[in-house]
Amino acid sequence: MESTISSPAAATTPADHDGAHDFDFLFGSWRVVNHRLVQRLAGCTEWETFEARQTAWPILDGRGNMDEFRPGDWNPGYIGMTLRLFNPATRRWSISWMDNRSVTLEPAVIGAWHGDTGIFTGPDLFAGRPIIVRFTWQRLGPDAARWAQEFSADRGESWEKNWVMEFTRDEK
Repeated sequence: MESTISSPAAATTPADHDGAHDFDFLFGSWRVVNHRLVQRLAGCTEWETFEARQTAWPILDGRGNMDEFRPGDWNPGYIGMTLRLFNPATRRWSISWMDNRSVTLEPAVIGAWHGDTGIFTGPDLFAGRPIIVRFTWQRLGPDAARWAQEFSADRGESWEKNWVMEFTRDEK
């Protein structure tokens, strides 16, 4: 698994672009190839790869959206969901994760899109210690996208990429 995500050239956006529809590209059904680091923040270099299905839809008259993540054989019975909410005053998105195992809404990462790349960060805990989480989204055209998650245990001085999802539009 590569250690960095290359950023496509940022598209120019009009000055009045508020960002409220930056995740609209995600609506619908997707096939997702996941590359996940086996152990996090442990110096691990072993990656596992598995497929999943994801479906996204708008909520709150377009001021937010949700998706459902089903990995199938990787973790039978596991269901994850993402809640994304747009704040029109700050023009920033908050993104929170939940699943059917912990049934807890994880702390939000917050950020915005610049062209075809969105970066979202926030504090969290991992194994009882404080970390920073960073999500990087990339729109790769109408039928492809990439998401990556990174952790920093040293206040953002270094980052460990631990999960990459490659999205292709599901034809079903």
